[in-house]
Amino acid sequence: MATSEVQVLGAWASPYSNRVQMALNLKSIEHEFIEEKFYIDKSERLLKANPVHKKIPVLIHDHKSICESLIIIQYIDEVWIGNGPSILPSDPYDRALARFWAAYIDEKYFPLFKELEKASGDETRAAIIGKMLEGSMLLEEAFVKCGKGKDFFCGDNVGYIDIVLGSCLGWINVTESMIGVKLFDETRTPGLAGWAERFRSHNAAKNVVPEPQKLLEFYMTVQGMKASSS
Repeated sequence: MATSEVQVLGAWASPYSNRVQMALNLKSIEHEFIEEKFYIDKSERLLKANPVHKKIPVLIHDHKSICESLIIIQYIDEVWIGNGPSILPSDPYDRALARFWAAYIDEKYFPLFKELEKASGDETRAAIIGKMLEGSMLLEEAFVKCGKGKDFFCGDNVGYIDIVLGSCLGWINVTESMIGVKLFDETRTPGLAGWAERFRSHNAAKNVVPEPQKLLEFYMTVQGMKASSS
């Protein structure tokens, strides 16, 4: 299918928006990225495009809205099947495995970062950090199993798990700097440590993954806005 009007309603600091950008970049699909300041107010454009969840990201293709980042990535892979590499593996088992680990990242691993943000007390925080380290070890095992000794989870090129986990790298780095612990460590998780460097420099991601310092400044600004409005 030829590229037609493609827009993304998102935010530069949102990993869920970033992964949609990465998928489009991987497929070499030209698109317009429309910044939504969702942390200030939700625009009428966003509410109309996603009336159910009322959140970013939203892919608008041929004036039709597709919502939820994992669904959007799969849509991109299916619609532009002839553009660039496949995002999801062709083998049914590998495809199921990719979906399993993507769900794990979104439902189990990355939510720990929000838990840590809200946690109070050293003991509670230490327990959450312990779960993060356990999760990183599980992802290291997944990388070894899915990557089969190659550069990425999908093998020779970036694929579904790479995009889902890679979109979190900026916030992972911010968290590492705040807690003083490496989550992707060259000793404990050498596969992930090497993978992260390769992913950041990949054409699909290198201008999309936000720099940690910029993210930290954004986080502090939003927290200040929330405090002043409460």
